[in-house]
Amino acid sequence: MHQSQQQNSVRSAGRSLEAGDSTMMDRVGAKQGRARFQALCLALRPDLLRFAFWLCHDYALAEDVVQESMLRAWKAQKSLEDEKAAKPWFLTIVRRELARTFERKRLNTVKVDDLVALEDSSLAAGDQADLAEMRAAIFKLPEEYREPLVMQSLLGYSTAEIASELSLSQSAVLTRLFRARHQLRALCGEDTSGDPQS
Repeated sequence: MHQSQQQNSVRSAGRSLEAGDSTMMDRVGAKQGRARFQALCLALRPDLLRFAFWLCHDYALAEDVVQESMLRAWKAQKSLEDEKAAKPWFLTIVRRELARTFERKRLNTVKVDDLVALEDSSLAAGDQADLAEMRAAIFKLPEEYREPLVMQSLLGYSTAEIASELSLSQSAVLTRLFRARHQLRALCGEDTSGDPQS
């Protein structure tokens, strides 16, 4: 009877040791996963910040949106199954977070007459007006042309990466980029009648 109790306690100690090893292995794996995810976040942060700034044209707001997006991504990191899909996954989170921000935010309005009376510098035309015109023109492009153009010029994607992300051939991407630039120039008032046809 005494020997039977000893064998049972040895068996249960062995089982608890195995369970302890498993828990320790889980902790080590989780720690490595967190470290990899953190490195991924740090690597993608400049692109996400550039994208958010391009969307909202406000650096402080872009910083806030990226920070909130990183937090959301951290909480949902288990849903990211393939690290190769991380960039579009993060960009989607940033886009949605910015939309949420504008849903919650009430923009302050200012009377233009008051600005004129104060001779406010924000009424001065210049680079900001050109940027606003370019940005408005980009948003007028059809999405099939706008998306590859933004991916290339703003995010620095190569044509091969754009083709992979959008499930297109490289020649289709090149055609869309050509048409996007052509339409963009026309929207900005340039004469495009002498351009080659795609």
